[in-house]
Amino acid sequence: MKKSIYSILKGRFLVSDDAFKSWKMIFFLSGLALVMIASSHSADKKVHEIAKLNNQVKELRSAMIDGRGRLMKLKKESFLENKMAEKGIAISEVPPKKIKVKSQKE
Repeated sequence: MKKSIYSILKGRFLVSDDAFKSWKMIFFLSGLALVMIASSHSADKKVHEIAKLNNQVKELRSAMIDGRGRLMKLKKESFLENKMAEKGIAISEVPPKKIKVKSQKE
């Protein structure tokens, strides 16, 4: 048991007669490890991109809600009345009348 552990630690399996099989396996495992590391980095990059896009969505949504609130305020009749009063324009006391136009094709 001790000799086999020492032979592995010293690397004798790499220089023995059937070392070609060991080298093929080592190269295969190294390549597999590189692919796994690259895949992990790619996944991490995508996770960070998704988090950044989610933050942008939240910011844009809050800006939209804020803009909608300001628009609702600007559309209120009382707000418009105050703004027009500043310019000297008052609301008419007489309601508007509907004008009907008859066609002149006879």
